[in-house]
Amino acid sequence: MKCFAAQLSLLAAILLAGLVSYFSDRLDPYFLRVIITAGINITLAVSLNLVNGYTGQFSLGHAGFMCVGAYTSAIITMYVAPRFFGSILPPSNVAMASLVFTIALFFSGVIAAISGLIVGAPSLRLKGDYLAIVTLGFGEIIRIIFLNIPAVGGARGLPGVPVYTNFFWAFSIALITIYIVLAMVHSTYGRGFIAVHDDEIAAEAMGINTTKYKIIAFAVSAFFAGVAGGLYAHFKTFISPNGFDFMRSIEVVVMVILGGMGNTIGVISAAILLTILPELLRPIQDYRMIIYSFLLIVLMLTRPQGLFRVNWRPRVKPAPRPVAS
Repeated sequence: MKCFAAQLSLLAAILLAGLVSYFSDRLDPYFLRVIITAGINITLAVSLNLVNGYTGQFSLGHAGFMCVGAYTSAIITMYVAPRFFGSILPPSNVAMASLVFTIALFFSGVIAAISGLIVGAPSLRLKGDYLAIVTLGFGEIIRIIFLNIPAVGGARGLPGVPVYTNFFWAFSIALITIYIVLAMVHSTYGRGFIAVHDDEIAAEAMGINTTKYKIIAFAVSAFFAGVAGGLYAHFKTFISPNGFDFMRSIEVVVMVILGGMGNTIGVISAAILLTILPELLRPIQDYRMIIYSFLLIVLMLTRPQGLFRVNWRPRVKPAPRPVAS
């Protein structure tokens, strides 16, 4: 019953996002771009929180998966789809464009998830700083690979990506990401994530395959990072390997840490806050990043546990006490 109610709420929220998107042309284009960027950042932060927060690992390669998804979706919509469907740019054929974009987002997530499995299978046996270094190296490898492929623009970047991402797509994907991550956390897999997070050695001693749960979390996280990359590519209309560098991964990690590790509500709030805050400081351009950095320090000193303190652990019913004979 709870699962049906959650699915019904998700559907209602997606329909609401579609309704808001229908009237979004009445908003100021600048504010609309900031809102859509916040939606994409929510997907990135919530997906990384599955690995860094709920599973207790530390990944610094999220921008690499985002890069894979961005280029995969752009290649599908710019080069592959026109060979089968002809011109698909809206408003010429919105229904066909939506279908192609859905396919592009799906494959961008799948390719990113496969990349996550490739890097995760051998490296997730590592822990702590070692895992962070491996994932950081993977993100840089991906960036350098696309930097040296002339077919997708190389160092010049890839211009002319069709504009498909709007309010509906950004927030529908964000809602689906939140729903799936929370569903996993409150399922049997969630118990495995908790075990890995709390004490990996004790979990292994009890027979739990900790590598399996870490790889599952890593692959799901990479999938949604790839989808977010596809949204980003079809929102900015221009992608370059330099846009997916180490600092992009750090931005997402900061959202997770500021929001609270393993705290979905806090991570969503931090993603929105850290998207809007630089824009609010834009009038003082010369001191914007100094004040931004100072506010981050203040927030971490005053709220080291995150913006909100929420118990994310699934409720487990206590075992019934034996009746004395």
